[in-house]
Amino acid sequence: MGKDGMPQFTIGVDIGTTGTKTVLVDVTEGRIVAQSSRESRLHADAPGHAEADPAQWLANAHNTIREVLSESGVPGAEVGALATTGMVPAVVPVDITGAPVRRAMLQNDSRATAEIEALRGQLDADEVLAATGSAITQQSVAPTALWLRTHEAENWRRTARLVGSYDWVLMALGAAPHVELNWAIESGLGTLEGRHYPPMFAAADLVEDIVPPILAPGSQAGTLSADAAEATGLPAGLPLIVGGADHVLSAYAAGVNAAGDWLVKLGGAGDVLAAADRPVVDARLYLDAHPVPGRWLPNGCMATSGSLIRWFQTLTGGVDLLDLDAEAVERRPADILCLPYFLGEKSPLHDPDLRGAFVGVDLAHTRADMYRAVLEAVAFGFRHHTEVFAEMGVALRQAMVTNGGSKSTLWKQILADVLDTELWPVIGHPGASLGAAVIAGVGVGLVDDWAQIDQFRILGDPVTPDPRNTAAYAEAYAEWRNLGDVLTPVSHRLARKARS
Repeated sequence: MGKDGMPQFTIGVDIGTTGTKTVLVDVTEGRIVAQSSRESRLHADAPGHAEADPAQWLANAHNTIREVLSESGVPGAEVGALATTGMVPAVVPVDITGAPVRRAMLQNDSRATAEIEALRGQLDADEVLAATGSAITQQSVAPTALWLRTHEAENWRRTARLVGSYDWVLMALGAAPHVELNWAIESGLGTLEGRHYPPMFAAADLVEDIVPPILAPGSQAGTLSADAAEATGLPAGLPLIVGGADHVLSAYAAGVNAAGDWLVKLGGAGDVLAAADRPVVDARLYLDAHPVPGRWLPNGCMATSGSLIRWFQTLTGGVDLLDLDAEAVERRPADILCLPYFLGEKSPLHDPDLRGAFVGVDLAHTRADMYRAVLEAVAFGFRHHTEVFAEMGVALRQAMVTNGGSKSTLWKQILADVLDTELWPVIGHPGASLGAAVIAGVGVGLVDDWAQIDQFRILGDPVTPDPRNTAAYAEAYAEWRNLGDVLTPVSHRLARKARS
């Protein structure tokens, strides 16, 4: 316990696309005490499908919580609160007891293309954007609900509520049914003010109580159940606090907290987020509420980033990524162009029927050239987003870079060169789980100021653009954009053929 007899530890659990990560933090001293992670399986049983098993998320949460307590030697009774975070807007259809009726459908699942078009035809696009901050895209939950009703009638009949990944895990630990504010906003079923958006429910013929109450980050949603206490080693009755969307809390933990701060997040998907002091809406991007009240995070999310690199690694025999980096650093920039749309594309194009491509390959090229092209393709996607931010009037000043891809010296340099901006790596950044742990402290009064997150942040040396490459990349980026336009109709024909 702390000097005043209050608990000094909190826990944050991150339900990610490829794994679950849990951190135990000392909120009084501003330090990470222990971390643990477990992998999660991504199910892609058909083109455009992306699913995960909620039971695996919960087992991972139980195990990683036990592991951070065991590793640290901190008794469970000294933990003051727990919060969850995760990918958004994953969809978990649950029955009246809160049990999932099927696997979760993830945010990069792109099967509901016909339903997206149907809803776009029924609703005024400008009104939807103004109310929810986002257009109707593959991230929208109403099209997913329509797909379930049409293609899985029995599962739909059993569905009482639709909730998010991290909401469901918190509920499974003992919280009341709820969805977090940014799940509601990004789903298209909630407004920027945190209320249901009736026109979307009406267009999809959904009853409004299929989405439970919308809660803001830092709200208490319940307490840890006796069963969850036994599974985790934490005390029954522990406050369970609403965390938030993983990309939002990752940005918060990385220091994207004042207008002009921005973050490149190199995870399984590619996120880019900028802090703003007002809600800024554009159909090409998403808008999330910053966990600090009154602040906002216009942002983009590309369907692939690290997941594309892992795919290429597997395709080339599982060679170590550091070895691929060492080979690729010697290759000429942008000698091959890659379109990274191997799961369609989310922002800023919002086209699930786009497909990936390598162009310009000849027999003199090696896997190193193709690997470099993959890194460059993701960087070009981020550059596309920065152009949209500029058109929206969103200032971009200090840029941070985080997540697994930030460990690659080559990829960081390519990003700095393509973006023509200085990048500050956040060292030892555990991501959204840290943001959730601090918010858990805010929720129970152990943390007095949202700005206390800054005491956890350590910045590395900046990565500066190489002037020898910036001009070449500017030219290659223009060609890359043109290539995307040229191949779009080909991608669409191939996607339609695959569905037929």
